[in-house]
Amino acid sequence: MSTTQSLDKALVIEPGASLFPRISIPSLGDLPVRFGRIGLGIVFPLLLLYLWQIATERVWLPPQLLPEPAFVWETLVDMVSSGELAGHLAISLQRVAWSVLIGGSIGLAIGFAMGLSKTAKAYLYPSFSLFSQFPVIAWSPLMIIFFGIDEALKISTITVAVIVPFAVATYKGIENVPVKLMEVGRIYQFSFTQTLWRIALPAALPAILGGVRQGCMQAWLALVFVELMASSEGIGYLLVYARNLMQLDVVMVCMAAIGFVGLVFDFALGFVERHFSRWAPKGR
Repeated sequence: MSTTQSLDKALVIEPGASLFPRISIPSLGDLPVRFGRIGLGIVFPLLLLYLWQIATERVWLPPQLLPEPAFVWETLVDMVSSGELAGHLAISLQRVAWSVLIGGSIGLAIGFAMGLSKTAKAYLYPSFSLFSQFPVIAWSPLMIIFFGIDEALKISTITVAVIVPFAVATYKGIENVPVKLMEVGRIYQFSFTQTLWRIALPAALPAILGGVRQGCMQAWLALVFVELMASSEGIGYLLVYARNLMQLDVVMVCMAAIGFVGLVFDFALGFVERHFSRWAPKGR
């Protein structure tokens, strides 16, 4: 079989095949194993909860520093029923969504440019390599000077945290595209747009989805930092406000909410990454 024929076979979807990968449902025989793993994962949190209960009963620490688990649970129920927790989380999630949209678009553009164009790589890669070494906290003084402490500061800072994972993952994904798949563009004289949509994007999809997952997690972590630093609303603000008032029960509820949302993000994006990575064609 010629190179062109093998490339055509790799890129063409078979008749009747779905554009979306099938979602595999675990069989009944796999359920005991899966539940067993979940059970093992719950052991350590339960031990911590038991230790927490013992510590409060024996007053190892003053109640002002270590509230009882039942009291924290009551606080959680009150904050959920009143809508206070959901309101602050909604504001934080909105900031993350805008930052991922802006930062992800910029990161994808930079990654594709460096991966598909040697000229763009020559211009962008040295500066981007330097840019990627700066932690988000290092940008905060400059961001405050340019944007103040309003909403623009939060969006811009989180956006900076998102750009690097998106760009690096996209560039590495393009760089690792099989050579035979790129040859099809030269053989058929594909334009830049055709090469991007028909070859580079499908082949680099697993790496890009990994970058999306990492970028969203970085956005959530950066959001909490920004809201801790300067904010009047959001889950980070609520945590700082409660700490200043020594409301440790509210602090623990906020910490639990931050961890839970981050876990949901990671699980959902991991699910998308595993299943939609099957779009990627394989070059042989």
